[in-house]
Amino acid sequence: MNAQQALAFVEQHGVVLASARGKAPTLTEAIIGAPIKGSWWGHPEGKRIFAVLSEVQENDDILVCRLVAGKLTLVHRRLWPAVAALAGELPAGAVARVRQVHTATGKHVNEEIPFPQWLPPDAAKAAAGLDPDRARAALGL
Repeated sequence: MNAQQALAFVEQHGVVLASARGKAPTLTEAIIGAPIKGSWWGHPEGKRIFAVLSEVQENDDILVCRLVAGKLTLVHRRLWPAVAALAGELPAGAVARVRQVHTATGKHVNEEIPFPQWLPPDAAKAAAGLDPDRARAALGL
């Protein structure tokens, strides 16, 4: 699976886990088309997984947050109104946007942008009339 196919996977499912296992599909396993035992970093396809995962996470239509069980979760833009509708009942860390920043020393560190600073006006407007039960169902919560 390449980055374009991975983006389509996230769009289709709406909510996917980056690499953890849980009640949402796992993108790293979808990228290689098979379950991963242990850490994907040690997998023979680890470099390709990293490249595809990074490209997907940097896409403007993808929210990276910790929505599902505190694990890195990718949410497609079409479901951002549902995230916004439930933000008041979720932990702040679950709806903060997570961005990976590359430091001068070459390290990767996560930067969190609190909700609602990352939320575009159109998603905020769409969230205003959204029923919380429908939002939960859309997100699989």
